[in-house]
Amino acid sequence: MIERWHAYLRGELAGGLDDLLDDDVVFYSPIVFTPQRGKAITMLYLQAAGQTLPGEKSAPDDGGGSSSGGFRYTKQVLAGDTAVLEFETTVEGKYVNGVDIIRVNDADRIVEFRVMIRPLQAVNLVHQQMAKMLESMNPTK
Repeated sequence: MIERWHAYLRGELAGGLDDLLDDDVVFYSPIVFTPQRGKAITMLYLQAAGQTLPGEKSAPDDGGGSSSGGFRYTKQVLAGDTAVLEFETTVEGKYVNGVDIIRVNDADRIVEFRVMIRPLQAVNLVHQQMAKMLESMNPTK
């Protein structure tokens, strides 16, 4: 079920987010109080996150579980229609740890995407970075 998400992140999903997301997907952001409903706004948030959270590239992880700087999933838990993917990265020298909780429908399209981030310094930094990125991506400009 989650293989298509990983393929998208690797740039290997031909239809991209448009094929991955259900039209009625709901996105729960760690920085916005209200759920974001619909494919267009969810695509915008996920694309902004992809630009904001790739982290600072450095040497590959040595297998010791320490953050290597770039975005990477460290754990994956699958249960029925839901996947919980723990991630870590470094943004502007700050460690970011979080989870993506992804639920799919019978057509294997994402119907719910939740992002939770810690620690508080990371939440504040990601909030600032996402606000800048979303502003620069705003199609009404």
